[in-house]
Amino acid sequence: MSMRLPTHLSVGALLRRVNDSGGLAVVRASGEPQGGALLILIAEGRGLRAVERMRGLDDRDALVPAGPRADDPAAVEEYWQNRRRRDPDLWVIELDVSHAERFVAETILSH
Repeated sequence: MSMRLPTHLSVGALLRRVNDSGGLAVVRASGEPQGGALLILIAEGRGLRAVERMRGLDDRDALVPAGPRADDPAAVEEYWQNRRRRDPDLWVIELDVSHAERFVAETILSH
């Protein structure tokens, strides 16, 4: 069994890295500090898309697409808010930075 950093530490590291690089990273909803699920909203121009950190069969974390298409930001907003109502432990982070998935991969995915 691999050890995963507590979610609040992963989120803090991601926020610092993105903000230090000149991007914008904000917590839209705080979840359970130790093991809450992590949904990441990625701003792309006028669009917004969602990816989620999921544990794979190989016991490693990966980013998987979640929710509706990026060209409908209102639908993405509704999606994460519905998810949050069903799972109050869910963290929702929004990133507005070039190569957002790279920041996520380098910061929070297990290696």
